[in-house]
Amino acid sequence: MITKDKKKEILKDLVDRLSRQKAIVFFDYTGLKVDQFQELRSKLREEGIDCQVIKKTLIDLALEKAGLKVNKIKEMPGQIALVLGYEDEIAPARILHQFTRENEDLKIIAGIIQGDFLENEAIISLAKLPSKPELLSKLINSISGPTYGLVGALKGNLRKLVFILSNIKSEA
Repeated sequence: MITKDKKKEILKDLVDRLSRQKAIVFFDYTGLKVDQFQELRSKLREEGIDCQVIKKTLIDLALEKAGLKVNKIKEMPGQIALVLGYEDEIAPARILHQFTRENEDLKIIAGIIQGDFLENEAIISLAKLPSKPELLSKLINSISGPTYGLVGALKGNLRKLVFILSNIKSEA
């Protein structure tokens, strides 16, 4: 059993993490085997994402102290764990969603992205989005694409002009 002092320490640590996060995803891990859960944690750690299993009442208290208004934690089914993303808002949801494809026991329940509470359908929709670097590269390609086309068209016109001039020179 956890002592009151230990609970206060856990609560303080969780409030600190919640105040620094960009995304929180709640999931039900009921039925997940220990080695599967460890595999998930290692995948999350590689991306700099925290995964923590805490009692629902402590999660509620920590969310309240961090200024995040969510009263639905106690109503969430199963054993709840939370994933905290500090860099990328979408990465926690993406990793969990990919993991659910391999492990049907894990269920995404809800999340908080930039202070907004989102149901599981919205979190799964966000998880399907491309990552930030992918979106940025697509943006750069769409911006630079017309420029490359213009340069190619201008080069083509110059080549034709040089070809015509060389033909005129060789005929003369």
